[in-house]
Amino acid sequence: MDVSRLKFRRFRPDRATDADRNRHAETSLAAGDFILPFFVVEGTCIDHPLPTLQGVSHLSIDKLVEAVGTARAEGVDKVLLFGVVEGSLKNPQATEATRTDSVVARAVTALKEAYPGVTVFTDVCVCAYTDHGHCGVLHGDQIDNDASLPLLAEMALTHARAGADFVAPSAMMDGQVAAIRARLDEEGYTKTQVLGYSAKYASKLYGPFRDAAASAPSFGDRKSYLMDPRNRREGIEEAAADLEEGAAWLMVKPSTFYLDVLAGVKARFPQVPLAAYHTSGETMMLRHGAAAGLFAWKDALLENLYAIKRAGADFIITYNAVEAVQFLK
Repeated sequence: MDVSRLKFRRFRPDRATDADRNRHAETSLAAGDFILPFFVVEGTCIDHPLPTLQGVSHLSIDKLVEAVGTARAEGVDKVLLFGVVEGSLKNPQATEATRTDSVVARAVTALKEAYPGVTVFTDVCVCAYTDHGHCGVLHGDQIDNDASLPLLAEMALTHARAGADFVAPSAMMDGQVAAIRARLDEEGYTKTQVLGYSAKYASKLYGPFRDAAASAPSFGDRKSYLMDPRNRREGIEEAAADLEEGAAWLMVKPSTFYLDVLAGVKARFPQVPLAAYHTSGETMMLRHGAAAGLFAWKDALLENLYAIKRAGADFIITYNAVEAVQFLK
């Protein structure tokens, strides 16, 4: 075939309308592709905007229910909940994380009562509940992987009892999915599914989130349990391990800098639902670029989200889900 004779420009004519281009687009985005994260706090009537994560707030449960209603009206029917607690309630055992009446458990129940059709995911990690800010139990100044597993499993169980559809362990402890799956099954919560934070990298893109969740480590870093950004194959193998341990969905986090990992996981497991986390840092890079006049916020956000979907994500966790849907309309 003479490649020089192919007329690709017929798909990009000068006077083409958006409808013309849409007919030839390989990748599409829809409201059902998005999972919207929320930060839940104790109290009532609280809607406190976060200074380092534009467009996001700490919300009390009553305000969370309102915000999810707004998102649902735009077609966004999946949410991911993070609990934020006062510093005085934090301790080395993260006891607040496993309480049956924790703020996340009560938020799950409130959402399922208000909107039974909304899919509720809950983050399972103790970094926001420990006084040291690490994602598991410490032995001295080192993470004790195996001692952390029962704690994470109990946290997941409290969320399942409250009605969560998915629990999403993000602590990156070896064996966390297996421990959670076994505990849920033991207690009869066989229908509660696990979304694995399968390939979660030790990234610099979590800063605004750590401010929002008050979860920055008080010493050291998380490089001993989060993944090395230089490793691609390891990310795919971590996803394989989560799947073998009982995860129903897989995830890559962050997304923009790890599209090769995302594509690799999807190529290895094409039939398994795959999520990508468009992190707080990714969001704020675009926000700052738009504020500096480098590009239009709408165009940059959609281009970024299309790239994530094109690389293989079935679902995108993004703080900008509602705005993205409005832009797509």
